[in-house]
Amino acid sequence: MLPIDAAAHSSRWRRRHPVDKAVLGLGLTVLAISLPPWPGAALILLTAVAVLLGPAGVPARQLWRAYRVPLGFCVTGAVTLLVQVGGPDGFVALADGGPVRAGELLLRTSAASLGVLLFAFTTPMSDLLPRLVKAGVPAPVVDVALVTYRMSFLLLDSVRRIREAQAARLGHTTRAAAWRSLAGLGATAFIRAFDRAARLQAGLAGRGYDGTLRVLVPDARISVRFVSVSVTLLAVLTVLTFALERPLS
Repeated sequence: MLPIDAAAHSSRWRRRHPVDKAVLGLGLTVLAISLPPWPGAALILLTAVAVLLGPAGVPARQLWRAYRVPLGFCVTGAVTLLVQVGGPDGFVALADGGPVRAGELLLRTSAASLGVLLFAFTTPMSDLLPRLVKAGVPAPVVDVALVTYRMSFLLLDSVRRIREAQAARLGHTTRAAAWRSLAGLGATAFIRAFDRAARLQAGLAGRGYDGTLRVLVPDARISVRFVSVSVTLLAVLTVLTFALERPLS
C-alpha cells in the first residue's frame, strides 16, 4: 500500500462521507484555479496546509513527501514562463512579464495540488469508488476501477519482493547483473500479473459473478454541519481575495 493510501485509511476523517471531504478539498482546488492568484491562491495554500496539518491530522513529513512530486511539476511549468525562444533579443531570452506569470502559475498550481491532496489524504479509494455507482457512474466502469486499484497494489508488492530476492542474490552488484535482473523482473512481473488476473477471473466465476462487484461500504452520512462550515470557509476565502486583491508585481 502506498503511503498516501495508508494515511487515508488511518485519517481522522476516514469515517466521514466522501462528499463532506470533496466539498472542502475539491472546493479549495476550484477556488485556487478560478480566483486571482494573489492573494487568492496564497490564502488557499495556507488554508489547505493548516487544515491538513491541523484537523485532518496529516503528519508534516508524509505531507511533504506526497507534495514534493506535484510541486516539482508546478515549479517546472512555472520556470518555462521565465524565458522566450526566438525574437530580437536572441534565441533564448528573458520573457517580458515572465516572473509575474510564473509566480501566478506557481501559486495556482501549488494551491490546487494541496486541495487535491487534502481529499486524497482523508479519503481511501475503497470508500470512494463503490459510492460512484449511486452518483451515476456505470457499474462496469466502477468494477474495472476497483479491480485495477487492487491489482496495482498486488503488482507493486510482487515487484518489491522480486527486487528484494534479486538483491539478496547479488543481482545488482554490476551493471551487467543489474540489466539481467531488470529483464528478469519485467518478465516475472508480467507473468505474475497474468496469473493473478486468471485466478481472479476464476474466483469471480466460481462465486457467481453477474457483472457487478458487491463490496461492503462503511456506513457514513453526509454531515450538514461539516458541509456548512466548509462552504462558509470557501465563501470567506472568496470575499477576502476580492477585498485584498492587488496585482502581483
